[in-house]
Formats: sequence, C-alpha cells, structure tokens
Amino acid sequence: MAVMFFTARIDPQRVVGKPPERLDLDELAALEGRVVALEIYTPEGLPERRIEAIGETAEECAAALSASGRDPRRYEFTVLKMPR
Repeated sequence: MAVMFFTARIDPQRVVGKPPERLDLDELAALEGRVVALEIYTPEGLPERRIEAIGETAEECAAALSASGRDPRRYEFTVLKMPR
C-alpha cells in the first residue's frame, strides 16, 4: 500500500533554525531537493545542529550565509530527502 502526502506550500525560511531531524514529513515532502547549510563540527566547538540557510543550490545557501555575516566555509551543505 502506498502512502501519499498532501503537502501545502511551505515557506522555506520557516525551517531555518530547526534541527533537520525535527522536520516533519510535510516539511520534508515540500522541501525535498532543497539544499540546507549546517555548521560544521570542529574540535574547538560543537555547534547546535540546526539549519542555518536553505536554498535551491549550495551557492544560494552560501550567499545567504554571507549576507548575514557568516563564513560559508564553516558550513556543510546537504540536500533534504524524504526518508526511504
């Protein structure tokens, strides 16, 4: 039996600040394929794992980070996917 999701349009900025593992299925379905920026863990610090920027591409995420005064080199970029 197939499961169907009926998602409303979701403002991507609504997920900024949320941990990616806390996105609900509607958010994941609506934003699947978008790129999110997460701060990279380093030995000097363990940042809270949360979405810092979202965009269609890693370049869009990097631009959003730069616009807010953050260094994009300190972030990893990953594509949101529905759990399989």
